[in-house]
Parts: sequence; C-alpha cells; structure tokens
Amino acid sequence: MSADQFTGWVGLDAKSVEGNLVKTTFTPKTWTEDDIDIKISHCGVCASDLHTLRSGWGPSDYPVVVGHEIIGTVTRKGANVKHLELGDRVGVGAQSYSCLKDDCYECSHDNEPYCSERVFTYDSKFADGSTSYGGYALEGRYPASFAFKIPETLSSEVAAPMLCGGITVYSPLKRYGAKPGATVGIVGIGGLGHFGILYARALGADKVYAISRSKAKENDVKALGGDGILASKEENWTQGWTRKFDLIVSTANNADLPILDYLSLLKPGGKFVQVGLPEEPIPHFPFGPLIQNNVSLIGSLLGSRSEITEMLNLSAEKSVKSWVEPRPLDDVNQVILDMEAGKARYRYVLYN
Repeated sequence: MSADQFTGWVGLDAKSVEGNLVKTTFTPKTWTEDDIDIKISHCGVCASDLHTLRSGWGPSDYPVVVGHEIIGTVTRKGANVKHLELGDRVGVGAQSYSCLKDDCYECSHDNEPYCSERVFTYDSKFADGSTSYGGYALEGRYPASFAFKIPETLSSEVAAPMLCGGITVYSPLKRYGAKPGATVGIVGIGGLGHFGILYARALGADKVYAISRSKAKENDVKALGGDGILASKEENWTQGWTRKFDLIVSTANNADLPILDYLSLLKPGGKFVQVGLPEEPIPHFPFGPLIQNNVSLIGSLLGSRSEITEMLNLSAEKSVKSWVEPRPLDDVNQVILDMEAGKARYRYVLYN
C-alpha cells in the first residue's frame, strides 16, 4: 500500500447517504511512531455512519470515510508500538485517540471517551490538523493505543460490531448495575439493542426485557436470551410494570421517546441511560418524576479501553454472538440504502 494514499468509499456531500459513496483514494492521518496501518477485512455498518453521511448531527467535514467497527491485520507499526505485532488481528472502534496523560482526569479514571482531546475514528481532527478516516476502506491508519487484539474464538464478522454497537451498551450495563438480582430493560431492538439483551444476560441480570413499539420482534428477543417484550404503542402499556426495573438502557434515536413512561418503570434508585442520539431535540419534560421517584437520567458515550478488552474477553468466554449479515464492501451503496430502510437484522458487516 502507499504510504500516504489509501483507497476507500468516500462521502462527498450529504447526498452520499442516498447510495452515492465514491470509491477513490484519500490521504490518511499523518504517520507517527505511535500508529499502526492495517489491512481492513471487515467493518460493521452503524447508524452513526448514516447520521454523519447526511450531516444529521451537524455539518460533516467532507470528504468523509465512515465506518468505526473495524477489523483488520497489522501491516505496519511504529517504533513506539509494543503491544502489537505485524500480522496481528486487531479491532478499532468509534474512538481512535485520547491524550492518555497521567494528569488527565478522564484518561486516568477509565473514562477516555470523555477526554477533551479525544478523536473519533472518522470525521474528526488530530492535533496536527490531519483528518481521521474510518473503515469503509481497504486500509486504515490509527493510533495503536486504541487498537485491540481480537480473541481467537471470535470471528471477525461477529467481533466487528462489538467495537461500537457492543461497547456502547456494554459500558452502561456494566457501570450501572446489570448483574445478578437486577431486572434490566432495553429500549429499541436493533443493532445496539440486540447487544443490550445479549450483554445484560451475559453479565448475569436476573430478568431482561425488551421495550419496543410493538411485539413484532418478540421471537427474536427470546432467541437473544430476553424474557419478554413490552410494547409502548399498546394502550396502558406500563400497567403492571411500574417500579419493576433497576436499569433501563435506551438505544432509540428518535426524538419522540415517551421518557416519562420509561421513568415510571424504574424502582426508586433506578437508572435510565440514553445511548441513542436523535438528530432532533427531545421535547422537555418536568423534573418531578426524577425527584419524586428518586430515579436518574444518564447519558453514556462508548466505553473505556479496559471495558472494550473486558467485553471482547467476556464475549469469547460466554460465546456471545452478534447477529450479523455479511455483505461485500463493493456493495456498500446498496447496504447503506438497506440500512436506511431498516432492513438490518441486526448488523450489516462489510467484508473485503
């Protein structure tokens, strides 16, 4: 591969989400001795990719190469890289850099996603001004500190979506109480939500329920290990479920969330964690339910490096399997359209 020209499927403007990615070359980040180059074999397709391609979360810095559920093999490594070797199979998720300084509160307290110097794996800038590019590509260049060895027993297509979709729900589940004795709810059964059920069960929660608009996915929920499903579009759907849940993790990214209903499901001291990010503001709601019911409303972004390693090892140990549909990278434009149409069950994974 060229030292400074990689090949990928590039979004040139907001219309790229309509199946208009262009296969062309791009210039990766400036090489440092802390970096690795990898030959990309797999990349999961995340809703974040679509939000970014259409500038849904604000103007994107085109041209962009999206994709942050990346698996590949190391083809080049910097002199400072000690934990990886050429040929290692590694994964890179949605974050590719933080300062990792001892005097950084976030980095020294297992909270790298909240470091003020963080760099996301695409549509972001490094300190030298070079751009980060993602995994819809043949090659990638990333700081080695955010590349993770993949356990041998995890296939690449199964492991890829764990690097964003998986860790996005694993981190709040682990931090906020998905454990033996707990009743956990997962809002939204999709790329993130199906991981929520898998990991809540793997972490030992006593009861795991899905919360969706309807019960259309009930069979999938039970096949994933869930105990049942609550349908929020049914009349009086919360009846019999108030104050039953210790923790609810919401993966939904629509703005019309019935948050007051969700909060009513929590026991006193319970936690509602939002990980899905709608493009539109969620309508305001009164503070009364938070105060009177002693419940917490929390946001969570990705997970720490140690949590990613822990999640991958737990997945290997307990045979956690992402529900994936492999698709050729050459078909990426059709895959984007299918993802936008909601056809994924539950994660498309592009492969070279």
